Amino acid sequence: MPTLRLALSQVNPSVGDLAGNAGLVRRWTRTAADAGAQLVLFPEMVLTGYPVEDLVFRRSFVAASQAALRRLAADLAADGLGGVPVVVGYLDADGPPQVSSDAEPGRGARNAAAVLHGGEVVATYFKHHLPNYGVFDEDRYFVPGDALTVVRVGGADVALTICEDMWQAGGPFAAARQAGVGLVVTINGSPYELNKDDIRLPLVRRRAAEAGAAVAYVNMVGGQDELVFEGDSLIVGADGTLLARAPQFVEHLLVHDDELPAAEGRGGDAAMAGGAAPAGGELAAGMRIVRATVGDVPPAPGGAAAVGGIIEPVADEAEVWQALVLGLRDYVDKNRFPSVVLGLSGGIDSAVVAALAVDALGPDRVVGVSLPSRHSSEHSRADAEDLAKRTGLDYRVEPIQPMVDTFLANMSLSGVTVENLQARVRGVILMALSNQEGHLVLTTGNKSELAVGYSTLYGDSVGGFNPVKDVWKTLIWRLAKWRNADAARRGETPPIPENSIGKPPSAELSPGQLDSDTLPDYDVLDPILIGYVDGDLGRTGLVESGHDPAVVDRVLRMVDTAEYKRRQSAPGTKISMKAFGRDRRLPITNRWREDG
Repeated sequence: MPTLRLALSQVNPSVGDLAGNAGLVRRWTRTAADAGAQLVLFPEMVLTGYPVEDLVFRRSFVAASQAALRRLAADLAADGLGGVPVVVGYLDADGPPQVSSDAEPGRGARNAAAVLHGGEVVATYFKHHLPNYGVFDEDRYFVPGDALTVVRVGGADVALTICEDMWQAGGPFAAARQAGVGLVVTINGSPYELNKDDIRLPLVRRRAAEAGAAVAYVNMVGGQDELVFEGDSLIVGADGTLLARAPQFVEHLLVHDDELPAAEGRGGDAAMAGGAAPAGGELAAGMRIVRATVGDVPPAPGGAAAVGGIIEPVADEAEVWQALVLGLRDYVDKNRFPSVVLGLSGGIDSAVVAALAVDALGPDRVVGVSLPSRHSSEHSRADAEDLAKRTGLDYRVEPIQPMVDTFLANMSLSGVTVENLQARVRGVILMALSNQEGHLVLTTGNKSELAVGYSTLYGDSVGGFNPVKDVWKTLIWRLAKWRNADAARRGETPPIPENSIGKPPSAELSPGQLDSDTLPDYDVLDPILIGYVDGDLGRTGLVESGHDPAVVDRVLRMVDTAEYKRRQSAPGTKISMKAFGRDRRLPITNRWREDG
């Protein structure tokens, strides 16, 4: 039985940076080759970054991707790496975009994988299953492939698949079994969601059983707008045994020796069980089988076998924190912002965002601004200053009351209008600092507040990115406690003041104001919101789940009437099964109500 030394390259590409991403492939291929790799795998669309969205419709971008692939193959050979087969995801097309007037049936843009060897593109594969749910719109962009590519490498037959091909039964994995392969490689751009790692391993095991073959799953890592990719690449044997698993949220090269069954001799016109063979080829599970052979590959390395090791996933709070840190860091760095600024109220939300920002960027790139009014409590000001001392960020104080008083001297305002005015003055100050000094403004509203519209439009909602946009309020508290406990465990200063964690939440826009004056307690509110927003439960389902009908009616009315606010909110890292924005798309003008 041949042994293949696999190298799964869990890397962080940037959308649109074809030259930079190609350089990433070359550097990591060099590292893999130095480790004796005989087959190197890179993630889905690593050459273009993922997802490229409507760049797919630009023929110039498609042509640039195709040219970059050919150039990458030649550059790898020039680097002395031409003998190592490399699987690379990229954007291809075999016809005009499907939205164009000259579109052709069955042709168009393709989510593709290529095998590069000897300075050439020796095989390609087009993604078969195209996801069209949640954050995915691949039916909008791509045409599905109808053929499974099987490549003979080092005496073993290896099938190529891409991401969603693994999430759907049938198709490529069923065809792989009938094609008699020993290994299925699946290259992925699979976005992070809390607890997705618990689903991934059983899923890969099911596909290994379906294919009757080992599965090598490589996933990208890094942030792209609202999405963050956690890596978690792994290799599973044909019997479902977990052989190797990479860490989450970091770039990593997983190198592992995999013993595979020897490839059997097969003619290109052999009929398969899926039906009669088409002219000149096999048919398996309704897919054509296209076979290619990679020439000489580096010999199996001598000495001890390479063992990739198994990194166990971390606890939920640690996992979410790492996702939020990585999503924020990549949004700031990939968009070339030098630093960030946020309002520090002394409350739990801004404290968590400040701690995330310091972990992501370092204290020298984070500016925290206390913006007190006459209603700001002394403890809130002290808590903001305490956090600044704990984290070392650049701390400033900009009192807003003189500006608010100027408005009130010139306009007759009262009630909630004055409360909103205070929030909007704070937003103006933060945006002025952004314009003056180049910071990205971070907004700090959590998912619970966004859900019910508990924010001031153009006030506390102002900002270019919201690290906690997809974090429920109750999870905010859990994250704060976890981060402090983690710091204490490592002998470091906990970044978040205990006062910020323990005190009742308040916007402090009027005397004695508390969130509970307007909202149900968050322990009551969040389960209703999770059922309605994440679970798409209607009123009946929520009441049957045990929630008070009057509270349900009140909460649902707030959620439904706040859609116009959410549509204007800043992007933020997705960590749940259904984030506001790309995941959850509802009309603003909408008379449907889940009324009792």
